[in-house]
Amino acid sequence: MSILAGTAEGIHEIDPAGPTGSGGPPSGTTPARPVGPVHLPGLPITFLAVAVRERWAIVDRREIWRSQTDGSWIRAAVVGDHRVNCLLPSPGGALIGTSEAYLLRLDDGTVQPVKAFEHVRGRGEWYTPWGGPPDTRSLSREQEAIYANVHVGGIVRSRDEGTTWEPTIDIHADVHQVLSGPDRGMVLAASADGLCLSMDGGDSWRFDREGLHASYSRAVAVSGNTVLVSASTGPRGKQSAVYRRPLAGDGRFEKCSQGLPDWFDDNVNTHCLVAAEEMSAFGTASGSVFLSTDRGGTWMEIVSGLPAIEALALAAN
Repeated sequence: MSILAGTAEGIHEIDPAGPTGSGGPPSGTTPARPVGPVHLPGLPITFLAVAVRERWAIVDRREIWRSQTDGSWIRAAVVGDHRVNCLLPSPGGALIGTSEAYLLRLDDGTVQPVKAFEHVRGRGEWYTPWGGPPDTRSLSREQEAIYANVHVGGIVRSRDEGTTWEPTIDIHADVHQVLSGPDRGMVLAASADGLCLSMDGGDSWRFDREGLHASYSRAVAVSGNTVLVSASTGPRGKQSAVYRRPLAGDGRFEKCSQGLPDWFDDNVNTHCLVAAEEMSAFGTASGSVFLSTDRGGTWMEIVSGLPAIEALALAAN
């Protein structure tokens, strides 16, 4: 797989095997720039998603771009009224989450509002701590449901492809990312109260924070049978780290330390921690990308010197 890193200067494609394909850079070294192409060079990338072999990007929180079979990219849509935060590829297009907690649908090049999302029970109680309007911050799909994370408004669920929506978790959990798990009915979320976990599709939730030095979490990913979360002391990201624990059971979180600094100065942000099978990776505000091939047990800094990482994705070669 390749790692795609979205920055203010385009999408940098990183080969996890390193410049020589020999399993990574020489011990103790970090390449200043990735080996591989830069897609959409010079454009500010604020979100990335991959569906099968199709790649999606949000540019400058306004434009939606999509890759073609020949590797080229086209601008699929422009959203003029709201800031675009995230998208979820779907048959024929994508669902789009925006500022002011709206949800749009891109279908055959046309963007239309998902009206039912504007009438979710409890919507009038959504808020932000600083008094601004809430955002649709992240989206995820499970076999039977779509989950939309509103900041701050909890996690909203649809079981009929967006025709109707209903709230699930308490909005005061302050969720930052929702992610469907590998098992049917499993949903995970990174929140200000640690990891939120549901085993029944969001009907009930429990909070796991044992072992974390602080509960504020922005990102969550699943690598094999391991869940990874970021944690820090708060929104400003002081004393930030990545933790791991077994996905099943009630195990204690373990701080990822081998190959990593003691602490990061900024949050490992939503959409900047990704995983697939045994591989996991995260990008930082200082422009580094760290890779693990053993579900977060050990790490290697494979790239440094990039602009701040705004989004990360894993793509099949």
